Amino acid sequence: MAGLRKYLPHLVLALGAVPMLLPFYWMMLTSIRSPAEIFDVSLWPIPRQFDAADNYARAAGQVPMARFMLNGVIVCLGILIVQVITAVPAAYALAKLRFPGRKLLLTLVIAALCVPMQALALPLFVGLAKADLLNTYFAMMAPFFLSVFAIFLFHQSFRSYPDEIIEAARMDGFSELEICFGLVLRGSLPSLAAFAIFSLVAHWNDLYWPMIVVTDTNLAPPPLGMLFFADVESGANYGALMAGAAMITAPMAICFLLARRHFIEGITMTGVK
Repeated sequence: MAGLRKYLPHLVLALGAVPMLLPFYWMMLTSIRSPAEIFDVSLWPIPRQFDAADNYARAAGQVPMARFMLNGVIVCLGILIVQVITAVPAAYALAKLRFPGRKLLLTLVIAALCVPMQALALPLFVGLAKADLLNTYFAMMAPFFLSVFAIFLFHQSFRSYPDEIIEAARMDGFSELEICFGLVLRGSLPSLAAFAIFSLVAHWNDLYWPMIVVTDTNLAPPPLGMLFFADVESGANYGALMAGAAMITAPMAICFLLARRHFIEGITMTGVK
């Protein structure tokens, strides 16, 4: 009975993982199938005829896939760097400094989490259009430079940092920015890793906003590039499309696997006071 209690949670999690992983399995399976087997509903992992080389060659050569990937790296890293630079001092101030209106500002941060991106899309698009900034990397990155989720996440993590160390650092002549980035953030690296995964995955997979502000193929990030690829292929070669989808999914999967320990630690520690 004790053994059943030990393994039952793992069994439940494994059963829940099946429907989550099935689309990725189907994507990989389709990417190596020949056109004659694309609509075969069999989940057998070994197709009768491999067409992986041709599918991946088409995905890499039909459109500038390397350019799409580079655009995704530029956009995601640009957004992440500015988000950290803006969110960390704000979270530090809300967590460790005492000033009038602090609780009100924290309430506004939490309330801002409820505002969807779609509600701000029209005014942001009009502003960028009037500033003649459409079809630029800046247009894809600007709406996400300030992340209220990052402020909330870092705030929850910074609250657990000992006040005694901060007071000692002030007595030693450290500035607030040096304390913020040099001490408090270094003590919250799991939270930084967790947010980095959230941010990179969200903006790597974002199609909605780039589709609004970008029409130049040379600036397209991976999801928008796949949309152009589908247009080129007229939706006929699903094997090549799935190969392209596998190529743009792989970097995020690898990043998560490499940072999974810090990611889990960061998520679990943000609620500890």
